[in-house]
Amino acid sequence: MTITFSFRTTIEFVEQTQSFAGMVGLKSSEYVREAVREKNERVMADRLAMLSRKLSAKHQSFNESLDDSIGDGIA
Repeated sequence: MTITFSFRTTIEFVEQTQSFAGMVGLKSSEYVREAVREKNERVMADRLAMLSRKLSAKHQSFNESLDDSIGDGIA
């Protein structure tokens, strides 16, 4: 399914986008789609990395608490 997505921008942005799209042989709509797709992928990768670091820190904290309990006489 295809949906029209529009937004307000400046004429300078439109002209620059059309120019760059032409340089790489794309229609401006495809150029913008690719740019947004790439940005979405970067945001998702950054979020995944942040969540991974957060989970890793929790696991490290948990493992350290287990290490601290080794000497308490409970097996």
